[in-house]
Amino acid sequence: MDIKNEVLYRVYFLLFGLVLPAACLLLFKTVKVAVIEGDRWREQGKNNYVKYKEIEADRGNILAKDGSILATSIPYFDVYFDPVASNEKDFTENIDSLSFCLANFVGSNYTVGGLRDWLIQLRRDSSDRHILIKSKATYSEKGMIEEFPLFSKGRFRGGLIVEQRNERRRPFGLLAQRAIGYIRDGAKPVGIEGAFDFILAGKPGGQYMINVDKKHDIWMPLEDLSAIDPKGGDDIVTTLDVNIQDVAEEALLRGLQYHDAEWGTAVVMDVKTGAIRAMVNLGRGETGWWETYNYAIGSSVEPGSTFKMASMLAMLEDGYVKLDDSININHGKTQFYESIMVDASPESEGLDTTSIRHAFEISSNVGLASLIQKSYGSTPNGAEKFIKRLKQFNLNLPTGIELEGEASPYIKEAFNAGDDWSGITLPWMAIGYEMRLTPLQLLTFYNAVANDGRMMKPYLVQAVQRYGEIINEFAPTVIKRRIATDRSLKLVRQLLKGVVDNGTAHKLHTDQYDFAGKTGTAQINYRRTSASSNKIGGYRASFVGYFPAENPKYSCIVVIHRPRQNGFYGSDVAGPVFREIADNAMATTPDATEPINAKPFAKLEGNKLPGFDVGQKDDLKTVMNYLDFNYFGQPETEMASIRTRKDSIIFQDRTLAIKRVPNVIGMGLKNALYALENKGYQVAIDGFGKVVGQSVPPGTILRRGRTVKITLR
Repeated sequence: MDIKNEVLYRVYFLLFGLVLPAACLLLFKTVKVAVIEGDRWREQGKNNYVKYKEIEADRGNILAKDGSILATSIPYFDVYFDPVASNEKDFTENIDSLSFCLANFVGSNYTVGGLRDWLIQLRRDSSDRHILIKSKATYSEKGMIEEFPLFSKGRFRGGLIVEQRNERRRPFGLLAQRAIGYIRDGAKPVGIEGAFDFILAGKPGGQYMINVDKKHDIWMPLEDLSAIDPKGGDDIVTTLDVNIQDVAEEALLRGLQYHDAEWGTAVVMDVKTGAIRAMVNLGRGETGWWETYNYAIGSSVEPGSTFKMASMLAMLEDGYVKLDDSININHGKTQFYESIMVDASPESEGLDTTSIRHAFEISSNVGLASLIQKSYGSTPNGAEKFIKRLKQFNLNLPTGIELEGEASPYIKEAFNAGDDWSGITLPWMAIGYEMRLTPLQLLTFYNAVANDGRMMKPYLVQAVQRYGEIINEFAPTVIKRRIATDRSLKLVRQLLKGVVDNGTAHKLHTDQYDFAGKTGTAQINYRRTSASSNKIGGYRASFVGYFPAENPKYSCIVVIHRPRQNGFYGSDVAGPVFREIADNAMATTPDATEPINAKPFAKLEGNKLPGFDVGQKDDLKTVMNYLDFNYFGQPETEMASIRTRKDSIIFQDRTLAIKRVPNVIGMGLKNALYALENKGYQVAIDGFGKVVGQSVPPGTILRRGRTVKITLR
């Protein structure tokens, strides 16, 4: 029992004399570190020792529809050296050759010997383990440096540290700059870069790093099998056509400079699909013209006269008008309650009554406003009916394009006090005021008219691809299958064609192809109360339409804000830009026009066939065979003449008198000289073409050597 008690005493002594005080001390230290001094130690821990840091992934490319690169990430490498990472043997064996390579192939202010001494001194000092060798090295330069002696042993045995950073580049410069957009720290993401960042960014990797320089916050990677490689982002394939985008930017820039405007936008859309082929936004900056804002989707403004097409389509849908009905435009000036409305077109001043068709073609404000007021303003529910038609055309809804920042359209509700509805709202809405639309929203409406009433959602991205393989494709989206009846659409297309052929845009007409559209000249900060208010705020010129008119391939809108010189009307300012874009788009798009041999040959008509041609029989047959023309008759004479009867070509004899002046009427110069000079006559020539007259009548007896004058036309 005594031995047992002695053992227990010793155990109690150890427990209460040593273990318990030690446990209390540990508990006190734990509380002190975790609670009392916790904030200080946690803050220090952030800047010391080891941390798991994120590795940026390679960002995906943004491509044009043909695969041309619009935006890409170019990798650059900062190359560093840790002089104490390698062991003494490796360092000693490779320091001479490493110094030689660095001095001769990387560039240095040191000689080979001086560089060697500097590297040895760095190793002895060992305070800096992050020595910069090469800043912004290219991929090929990085590969060369990695093959240098000592460095070739890798990061941990050779001390080579390579840090990659990517710079976003646009090979085409400012082309489509705003549509492509950007991602920047502290700024809201913009354009395709912002909208599709979740695809382009990829997935970052990670690596354990150790802080080797607290002052400069320099971290070095640790050799750790838990490192995760980043996954590069996928590529975005846009709908943009590089050629059309370039043409649109150049045309718009020239227009802005020539008219000294504040800003402008131009959008080209594929009629059948809604794909955006070009989107240009240029604004005046301190150092020139830049794409600093997307006016096409973000600028909601009063459209002016380009909205008249919607007013006309509404009246046609409701059966209120016929295009050849007469309308009194009162010499381009009228009054609605206390407000005076005037026409901008000088042609209106000389007109009292004209057809509705002509009033639209000359863009008569008085004509269109009077028609809307008569159609919808004279009945209790007429205004609601008009607004309902505008909603039928989807003019009250945004397009839903993928980019952020689309402004909402503003269409007033009839008799809504909150919308400041008044008795003169209806006629002013008819001509594009007291409402707001973005250029893209208006273009989408016109595009639907060109597309037989089918409204397509405008879009800028058509596919996502990885390593050249399509992994996701975005099909065209139909917003509305039909915005109006076929009859109404056919009639408004006639009106838009008439604007170019006979109306305000007749100066833009070309014989190369047909296009249709509408001019617009909206007054900025327009006031309805005075006829002299047209100088307030300046003007916004626009033109919107589609081409070719018969089978539309593209629709396009051009808006130029506040032109200060060389005109302000839509036909003078925006129209020429539209025409230049259309000309080049037609010239560079093979499928924009139908091949001339795509249709069967029409039946030949007599007035379109060759007639009264005279020449060598064999030559004429050769020409007919080459042209694949069927002909009848087998002349017996050396010369022959061609006659046409209805849809047939007939060869007839042409006999040349033996001892008399021959008949050379209808011959070309070659055959006429042959016939006359073979008879011994001198020939005087006047004009070119075919012989239409000869000074001596055929059949006249004339002595050899005399002169016969022939007239050619």
